[in-house]
Amino acid sequence: MSGSILFEAIVFLTGAVICVPLVKKLGLSSVIGYLLAGILIGPYLFGFIGHEGEDILEFAEFGVVMMLFLIGLEIEPKSFWKMRKIILGMGITQVFGTMLLSYLVFYAFGLEWQVSLTIAMAISLSSTAITLQTNKEKGLMNTTYGTSSFSILLFQDIIVIIMLGVLPLLSTISSASIDGNELDKGHENLLDNLPLGLQALSIIITVIAIIFAGRYLIVPMLRLVAKTGVRELLVAAALLIVVSISYLMGLVGLSPALGAFLGGVVLATSEFKHELDSTLEPFKGLLLGLFFMAVGASINFTVIGDSPLMIAGLVIGVIILKALVLFIIGLIFKLKIDQRLLLTVGLAQIGEFAFVLVSFAFQLNIFTQEQMDILLVVTALTMTLTPILWILNEKFLLPKIGTIEEDKRPMDAIDETHKVILLGFGHFGSTIGRFLRIHGIKTTVIEQNSNRVDFLRKMGFEVYYGDVSRIDLLESAGIAEADFLISAIDNPDLTPKLMKKLKKKYPHVKLMVRAKNREDAYKLHNIGIENIYRESLDTSVKMASDLLFYMGFDLDATKEQAEKFIKLDVEGLKRLAAAPKNEKEYIFMAREEIAQQEKLMIDDLKIGSSELRNSNVSNS
Repeated sequence: MSGSILFEAIVFLTGAVICVPLVKKLGLSSVIGYLLAGILIGPYLFGFIGHEGEDILEFAEFGVVMMLFLIGLEIEPKSFWKMRKIILGMGITQVFGTMLLSYLVFYAFGLEWQVSLTIAMAISLSSTAITLQTNKEKGLMNTTYGTSSFSILLFQDIIVIIMLGVLPLLSTISSASIDGNELDKGHENLLDNLPLGLQALSIIITVIAIIFAGRYLIVPMLRLVAKTGVRELLVAAALLIVVSISYLMGLVGLSPALGAFLGGVVLATSEFKHELDSTLEPFKGLLLGLFFMAVGASINFTVIGDSPLMIAGLVIGVIILKALVLFIIGLIFKLKIDQRLLLTVGLAQIGEFAFVLVSFAFQLNIFTQEQMDILLVVTALTMTLTPILWILNEKFLLPKIGTIEEDKRPMDAIDETHKVILLGFGHFGSTIGRFLRIHGIKTTVIEQNSNRVDFLRKMGFEVYYGDVSRIDLLESAGIAEADFLISAIDNPDLTPKLMKKLKKKYPHVKLMVRAKNREDAYKLHNIGIENIYRESLDTSVKMASDLLFYMGFDLDATKEQAEKFIKLDVEGLKRLAAAPKNEKEYIFMAREEIAQQEKLMIDDLKIGSSELRNSNVSNS
């Protein structure tokens, strides 16, 4: 037994280690890598794991639970309460709209109404794991789309509880058989035999218990654990919290994922918020990867081979039907076209809870074995195709439509223009802005984070809210008459595109651009930007030169060497920006460049007029 478990662990880990780096190198999502690994090692392709490998899906779903706990940690209770209208509005519209269309389609094809309704329930659910993981990877959690998709998924996690409760009513098995425990115990809970009113009351009491436990039990416990100074004990405590909340919610028939999210929201205001986040993040990533591999392994290629046209038609039909409903929801709730497309693509798959729903329906004799196999394959395939649809949307649709906006708030009207425009007023931009203000330089500041704009205005800064990628906004800010534009925005994908447009349309404006690292600087240099400022370069060199000073090196000489090092590094960056894309050739050129820079620095030390080391260093 233990040998079998160890072998399966080796197979899963090997698949992940090989496939994920491969797809990341191709610029694809890690989700595709995990799904590919699952397909390859699964029982229907190379067969490294047998059919028992599918059983790991139930355990792997704990990754979804942990992800929702961590998302809950990032949402304060007040923010969660503000979202209630969008959760109910978009959630109800999506779930029941999808269910109605799906039911009508399958009933029209001659299926019994019980079967059609159950299929409609499964189709209405989307994948929390794939959607939220993709949103986090692509930095979309704080966009309008990110909020909308999260609200819909949260409502789905709530409604799935009701769906599981409704399924026995659709069953052709007698109530005596159900009471006779012929069904899988995994779908029952402690409240099954209670009257409906008492069940509802018990659920409310459970939710209240979690809220109070978070405040008066969990936080004091974490304080005691933190005082021990034992790191692994804090890890154990963090896992205990998530597992306990999930188990308690399961006992009363609620979704463990929903319970974990609620627990995260309760702890969002505690001093352990960041500690819990950093502690559980590695477990979440590993379990989510395991979940995606289990989904890939569950794709039954035998079923696909028996009815390829029917399976293909169902997969395409489901995606189109869900996409249609989601696009209409985007129209109803007045999402911008780019956000609408993201919502349409992001939630068009069938989700992981459909595996539970379909399996339970089979046990209730609603589905035949063949119908269950087909639905499980269709579910897994729609999940597998989602990352590919994301790529097609990003490559071909979004570039023709526009950039992703972070908020529905209208942009500010800019009533005063200056010769200097500053884009972005975060930690980097605000330092620039303050320094310029001290020296009497008037600047038009534009920031695209609405919350930050409100905060900065309270601090006394004159900042305008708007999408910095919009040329019309920059024109209203007076770019045609400006002399300088400083880009301090924290978006390495947007910056090169925007600077290229501005350089072409307003060649008279001197562009001074922030780069997060050397790779970003290469991109900017290659589109003709001359004034590039790497945010880590000066700070890194300053830290190293300070260390030399503390060790006894001469202060003036060290500053001189630091300036020379920065000068040589900037010159080298310009040469390396034109280096071949081939990794081996780039590495060769980079090593040559580094060696040449170090030789020049060492030669300068030998012939320098000032003495770099003092006597203390020489004697030491």
